[in-house]
Amino acid sequence: MGNYIFSLSDKVTRKPVAYKNRFGVELAGDLYLPADFDESKSYPALVIGAPYGGVKEQGPGVYANELAQRGYVALTFDPSYNGDSTGFPRHLSSPEMFVEDFHAGVDFVGTRAGVDRDKIGIIGICGSGGFGLSAAQVDPRIKAVATVSMYDISRMHAEGFGGTLDADTRKATLDAIATQRWDEFESGRPELTERGSPLEIGEDTPAIGCEFGEFYSRPRGYHPNSITQFTQSSVLSFMNFPLLDKLEWISPRPILLVMGEEAHSRYFSEDIYAAAAEPKELYIVPGANHVDLYDRTDVIPFDKLESFFGEALK
Repeated sequence: MGNYIFSLSDKVTRKPVAYKNRFGVELAGDLYLPADFDESKSYPALVIGAPYGGVKEQGPGVYANELAQRGYVALTFDPSYNGDSTGFPRHLSSPEMFVEDFHAGVDFVGTRAGVDRDKIGIIGICGSGGFGLSAAQVDPRIKAVATVSMYDISRMHAEGFGGTLDADTRKATLDAIATQRWDEFESGRPELTERGSPLEIGEDTPAIGCEFGEFYSRPRGYHPNSITQFTQSSVLSFMNFPLLDKLEWISPRPILLVMGEEAHSRYFSEDIYAAAAEPKELYIVPGANHVDLYDRTDVIPFDKLESFFGEALK
């Protein structure tokens, strides 16, 4: 669609691509290549997933643009049912589908001329950090995983942010969505959740809402495909199916968890670090919040990512 939130480096070429996942949904992606890319050679590759509610023209493109300059083939994509990818109803989200999108990215990039299919890693930003880790649990083609400002969306819906969802509220939520499904079945029109990023930011806006709103709802990160809303009934699947109950299966492939020192979400990364098997590393970016690591190239630790994948994919 365009409307990228960053300028493409003259050391990088970008081309739109499309490919299907195993459910037949056609994913819209961008393939970033070093400007001197030679398909007769062999390059490592990275599949880069968007924050939950984000699209390829935002944070994933920022990362791909930088890492392609450092010699990587980088694939970004819009999640199924969102952005420029196909699938109906629009704005559906699904733990299995969003994990499958990473598998499909590996399918695609690993069949490109010039890519060493034994040197494929993934980067997941925010919610896609959880989806990427989940994919790596069962896909040995993924040789290394880095997450940035990770969220576990299944845990967030099942437990509430920071474990604040009590049993009575959970029951009321499930009852309401279950009833709503009858209404949606009859009308054929799924209802969407409230925006994850408020359009208006005021004195009463919660701090986390301010952080997301200052990115998604302002010129800094705004993209018309990134509405930060999903179908309400999608919540049931996330509450029912945990994403990360097989973390130990990733070992001996390495995990890098990058988080901001001031990130509201840091407990997700800290808990994954505690639960995962070696080799693993928790890397803290001083002074950074959750959203800083979406797009702030002066803060994102690209040197660390380069050294991590350089060692893991050698």
